[in-house]
Formats: sequence, C-alpha cells, structure tokens
Amino acid sequence: MASTLVRPRSGRVIAGVCAALADRFGLSRGLMRVAFVLFGLFGVGELVYLVAWVVIPKAP
Repeated sequence: MASTLVRPRSGRVIAGVCAALADRFGLSRGLMRVAFVLFGLFGVGELVYLVAWVVIPKAP
C-alpha cells in the first residue's frame, strides 16, 4: 500500500483519480474505475471525482 495519495503521471485514463485511490488502498485500478462508474450511475460519483481531481495533488 502506498503511503501518500498522489495522481500518477502514467497509467491514468482521464485525471488519475481512480489510479491514485487504487494505488493508495492496494486495489485494482480496473475495480476502482468500475466502482466510480457504478457510483456515478446510482449516486454522485461525477461530483466526487471532480472534487478528488482538484484535491489530490499530481505526482512530481
């Protein structure tokens, strides 16, 4: 499990939010992306993604 939460510069699809969360918590990036899609269909996933995009810093 990674010790910090940063958006990676490689291996990301849109902004790297799902990749950052998956790396931080030791989950599959694909699983995290599917979870965000489902959360978006049944909740406020888009809003959470946008907030995370702003809040999570980009890797150096």
